[in-house]
Amino acid sequence: MITQEKSVVKVIDSFIQCERDKNRSEGTLKAYSRILNEFNNWLNSNGGSIENITRIDVQQYIKSLELRNNSAVTIENKFAIISLFAKFLNRPEVVQHIRKPEHRKSFHTAPKSLERNERNRILREVEQSKNLRNVAIVNLLLCTGVRVSELAALNRDDITINERSGSVSIRNGKGNIARKVPLPVEARLHLTKYLNSRDDFEQALFISNYKKRITVRSVQRILEKYNVHSHQLRHTYCRELIGAGVDIVTVAELAGHADINVTRRYANPSFSELGQIIDKAFSL
Repeated sequence: MITQEKSVVKVIDSFIQCERDKNRSEGTLKAYSRILNEFNNWLNSNGGSIENITRIDVQQYIKSLELRNNSAVTIENKFAIISLFAKFLNRPEVVQHIRKPEHRKSFHTAPKSLERNERNRILREVEQSKNLRNVAIVNLLLCTGVRVSELAALNRDDITINERSGSVSIRNGKGNIARKVPLPVEARLHLTKYLNSRDDFEQALFISNYKKRITVRSVQRILEKYNVHSHQLRHTYCRELIGAGVDIVTVAELAGHADINVTRRYANPSFSELGQIIDKAFSL
């Protein structure tokens, strides 16, 4: 049994390494590993083996996910990873003609962003904390739309601040997309204050209380104090650019979107905006 478990771990690890060679992010690779191990555990409890999966195994697993109230989107995502793994094993036939739950069609509004009063509340509260690092982090996320993983990976020399301009260089963004994003005056101001307060030689732009590079989880905890998620700050950045008349191609480049269709969602009205449009249309 131990030999079989080691063999399964080796096969999954080989697949993960193959995907890592394709420049998948570490977050994506962790999701792949977690989902494949969940699939393997299900197979073991049902008399199967991930090394010898069959089409019936895959179909029954999809059915079990439905019975556990997994959404159609979640099931589709898990099936996509299993399909990649089947291709890696040279067993593409096991994922052919699999019945999956249908997606319910819905109107795609823009991802949720922050209203101006909510944005002002967050900025006000973080500034009241007097923590120069946290103030700089929140302003950088809001003013550049960088992902938390990108922010945590930044070094001091990725930041350029001049008297009237500035920029942040994302050298290894999601999908290995490098980009340079302008730094608005507020972000420059707070970054300068924070960096001037530092007396260490650590190259990381943001450091923890232990003088080490800040982690993604630490940034998430900072944001949780103000009841905001990093995605909301990123969505707000994209929505503000679209609202200011910046073209979608430029917004995609600034946000590091590999697929411009992701950016197009921000051009759709939000749910609250839809309500205002309808109220205006039917007002007497």
